[in-house]
Amino acid sequence: MSNNNSDSSATRRPPTPGKATVLAIGKAFPSQVVPQDCLVEGYFRKTTTVKTRYTVMSKEILDKYPELATEGSATISQRLTIANQAVTEMAKEASLACFKQWGRPAEDITHIVYVSSSEIRLPGGDLYLASELGLRNDVNRVMLYFLGCYGGVTGLRVAKDIAENNPGSRVLLTTSETTILGFRPPNKSRPYDLVGAALFGDGAAAAIIGADPISNVESPFLELNYAVQQFLPGTHNVIDGRLTEEGINFKLGRDLPQKIDDNIEGFCKKLMERCGKNLEDFNEVFWAVHPGGPAILNRLESTLKLRGEKLDCSRRALMDFGNVSSNTIFYVMEYMRDELMNKENAEEWGLALAFGPGITFEGILLRSLN
Repeated sequence: MSNNNSDSSATRRPPTPGKATVLAIGKAFPSQVVPQDCLVEGYFRKTTTVKTRYTVMSKEILDKYPELATEGSATISQRLTIANQAVTEMAKEASLACFKQWGRPAEDITHIVYVSSSEIRLPGGDLYLASELGLRNDVNRVMLYFLGCYGGVTGLRVAKDIAENNPGSRVLLTTSETTILGFRPPNKSRPYDLVGAALFGDGAAAAIIGADPISNVESPFLELNYAVQQFLPGTHNVIDGRLTEEGINFKLGRDLPQKIDDNIEGFCKKLMERCGKNLEDFNEVFWAVHPGGPAILNRLESTLKLRGEKLDCSRRALMDFGNVSSNTIFYVMEYMRDELMNKENAEEWGLALAFGPGITFEGILLRSLN
């Protein structure tokens, strides 16, 4: 769990009145740690660049539910039993870490935005989380289900809209994911499954979003200046996920990096134009990019002619945690916060980006307050 509390005296740039800011970030992981050396051979280590992941799946779970390791078994009920509990526990832990950093009581939370592609139930995880955290029973809840990797940035966009349109509100944004629904036993006929097993991990994240932060009480470090979502027509089959009796099965088109590559420059320029600073060089801003995989980061770096260090926070998050779906952007943002605080002449403006099913692009123009 992270507990890096930013000192309010370090805030050099005042937030724009009425604009949403990030007031705290927390994270949490299951206890099962998987060093990559234990799982894959050298080829896959080089392919994924991941060194460590955390997983809910354990020997105890497989002992209790041996059918999960049997090809073709109808196990969706068992998977949901495990996942529904696990995502709530992780979301609670991440939220508590966030509250500790924020420094205000849970009762001051007015809204929840809850993001997950790993649970299915009524009522949803938003209600269970609110109850576990002891939030007020009139807290306003929003559920964002099955958005995949771009869900974290969607959550930021929705939380931004809520915060800016409800003066004095404080939004708890949580994301929580586990690969339990997509777990499949090894099969020689599906060698590509090994890449997925070596790339994806489990975990949770939380952030407090609010406008007009209280001086000497709250310590904002990023401003959510402008947000935009865009889908690419005719690409809905490139990332395909289907829920079956055996769990959820994903198919990723080989042309995914190319599709992103073909459209990303115009998308980023649309965001950068909003800062009013006539920024033209992509190296003039900082980058918080969801690390879907090393190939996407490499293509992005090449297409936008980014300097090598520009995607360091994304590569570091991928290496330390794997692709944890909607959570990962918050791990990147946390690394980015620390980097901007310790950097001389740090950039004021930056971009948060994520890509997922649709193909959907989510982007936020960020402004560093540190």
